[in-house]
Amino acid sequence: MVKASDTLVLLGCGFTGTHAAKLALAAGSRVIGTTRSPERAASLSRLGVDVRLAPRLDVDLVAPLLREDTRVLVTYPPDDTTDAALLPLLSRAASAVYLSSTGVYGSAAGRIDEQTPVDPSEPRAAARLRAEALVRAAGGVVLRAAAIYGPGRGLHVRLARGEHKIAEGGQSVISRIHVADLARLALAALARAPKGEIFVVADDTPVPQAEVIDWLCARLGVPRPAEVPRADLPPTLRNDRSIDAGKIRRNLRVSLDYPSYREGFAACLAEEAHPPDLVRK
Repeated sequence: MVKASDTLVLLGCGFTGTHAAKLALAAGSRVIGTTRSPERAASLSRLGVDVRLAPRLDVDLVAPLLREDTRVLVTYPPDDTTDAALLPLLSRAASAVYLSSTGVYGSAAGRIDEQTPVDPSEPRAAARLRAEALVRAAGGVVLRAAAIYGPGRGLHVRLARGEHKIAEGGQSVISRIHVADLARLALAALARAPKGEIFVVADDTPVPQAEVIDWLCARLGVPRPAEVPRADLPPTLRNDRSIDAGKIRRNLRVSLDYPSYREGFAACLAEEAHPPDLVRK
């Protein structure tokens, strides 16, 4: 966890960044977050975040925030121009974590861990890998996250809206991570991960698509979605792989609050039924 004496800087304070901000604020840390959304800026301010509202990140905005008492979580999507200007500056901070994606493994199937070869053939994966290299050169840590879900975002939302399709057979294995667990792991990495390290991040229970979908459909009271050929799905829904995230939990000694989809989606459905008051939280 980021210490109360430190300042947490969130570059791109979106879904994961907001959850990290809540945890750090609860621990007594000062939190500075950047966003280009006036609506999100207002929400973050109510939480107690020192918000920097800007249409884009640049050196003039970011450089003054990076000091020896700041720990930096980078969650904005890859942007070669922005990355080249800002990511080398992370060496000025006490520590830095970059939120990447298991998408860098491309079409790799089966068990995936940190030793699995990456695949830069897809442009977005290539951009993430370039950003990762800059972060590690500056002494930062890279977290390659599986599919991120949480209240208001994820498979349960798509199913409720009738927007999801199943790859033919429904047996493709999917790994995911609840946003609250990802935020806790990111803060732990900022506090004690070795510089330049790479970790994959996922829950403890990779399972076939059909198992999760059937479980959720029963609780949502919606019909099972149609099966379609794998080639008809977006690339992120074609994967068939099991992310082995044992390394990060062994190294950082962090247990998950949501080790499987059951605990995670149950918590999502409960929170969505009774949303928290973000002003007080």
